[in-house]
Amino acid sequence: MGDMAELGIGIGWRPEIAEAVEALPGLDWVEVVAENICADHLPDSLTRLRERGVTVVPHGVSLGLGGADRPDPARLAALGEKAVALGAPLVTEHIAFVRAGGPLTASPLLEAGHLLPVPRTRDALDVLCENVRIAQDALPVPLALENIAALIAWPGEELTEGQFLAELVERTGVRLLIDVANLHTNHVNRGEDPAKALSELPVEAIAYVHVAGGVERDGVWHDTHAHPVPRPVLDVLADLASRVSPPGVLLERDDDFPPAEELEAELEVIRETVIREAVAREAMGASAAVPVGTAHQHGALSSAPAPRRAPLLIGAGARVSGGPMPSPVATTPAPTPAPAPASAPDEGARQRVGLAQAALLSALVAGTPAPEGFDSRRLGVQSRALAAKRAGVVAKVAPELPEILGKGFRPAFLAYARTRPMTGGYRRDALDFAEHLLLADRPEDPAARRRLTEWWQDRSGSRPPGRAARLARAARHALVRR
Repeated sequence: MGDMAELGIGIGWRPEIAEAVEALPGLDWVEVVAENICADHLPDSLTRLRERGVTVVPHGVSLGLGGADRPDPARLAALGEKAVALGAPLVTEHIAFVRAGGPLTASPLLEAGHLLPVPRTRDALDVLCENVRIAQDALPVPLALENIAALIAWPGEELTEGQFLAELVERTGVRLLIDVANLHTNHVNRGEDPAKALSELPVEAIAYVHVAGGVERDGVWHDTHAHPVPRPVLDVLADLASRVSPPGVLLERDDDFPPAEELEAELEVIRETVIREAVAREAMGASAAVPVGTAHQHGALSSAPAPRRAPLLIGAGARVSGGPMPSPVATTPAPTPAPAPASAPDEGARQRVGLAQAALLSALVAGTPAPEGFDSRRLGVQSRALAAKRAGVVAKVAPELPEILGKGFRPAFLAYARTRPMTGGYRRDALDFAEHLLLADRPEDPAARRRLTEWWQDRSGSRPPGRAARLARAARHALVRR
């Protein structure tokens, strides 16, 4: 597949704003969190959008391609099934790790419940490249990977973000999903220059772009996806659009959803930003122009010039997800070199990456000492952010728990999370939290405790723990904490 899919202007589809998304004028495409849908039972809203010709792209969050272990075949198969069910032109994931430990490191398997940065080292790059090639072979459509936002930086990194991404593309032919909000986040939190990153990475490999809002507290930028897009993020988008014509740009909003008019206004500002840079590039004699999809019929996009965009070719026969690239024809520009073959990393590299990631994740979610070289204050900020996100997601997947516990839910969950890492996903976490409370004869109100018992029993299929079981488990927890 030589041409990039021309996506246009889009928004992240979420159930809470499904009706508003369907009503947005000039919408070319949407992105859906892959783990939130079932391939054999798509939400009606997504089905209606597809019937209207709106492209839907699944966006994964749980593969952990930057982790030390090879990708889980079942997770890859599920992601591929969703891509097929949606008729998607590509799938996307993140350059991140989301779990660590297990057999590779002879330590307990821990789940982060969040996207964590991989170290920009040669070992980590070797592991990531092999994991990406495994994923490309398994997926039925092309794969693009997103740069992530981070509160923390690894000590002893060997590459900048731009260099890391450039070599990843060169070695695997993978495409990039560049999140300009994440570049801004890393500027505030890690002192990294977004312009430098953009100048170093292969912008011609960009599949599409994310734009999102956040908030700064005490000198730390939190990539919340729950605030309006700020001017600095739009400035990074403008910088990117001044360099290359992105095939698609998408607004992400995951919480604290505004009225539909505000979403529409934000999309219009994004559209105008990209168009302005396209016009400026055209005036300077640049050959590329912004692809606007069907949105050129709407609003400000009608003023943008739209000459044909040169297709991206990563090389004849290059190995990319979804199969080999077709040979270029005479009317296309000369292709860039094919990705160089690379040998698989030795197991020592995987183990070194695994041990480092397990030590970091354990410090973040299990209260173990901070690994050498990390900023302990920033680790504390990240740890609290992980616990807060964990509490928020559990409240969403098990809304009965906040209802039963009332205002006591959040402090009780955060106290629980300080010593009990997540090991089996959010639904398992909700059950374990409820069991933890019942073992401690909580909540104190008998009626609330009875409701919690019934809720836990309905979902676990087990009898409530008796006194002997409570004592045994309390002793076991005490031994583990030692």
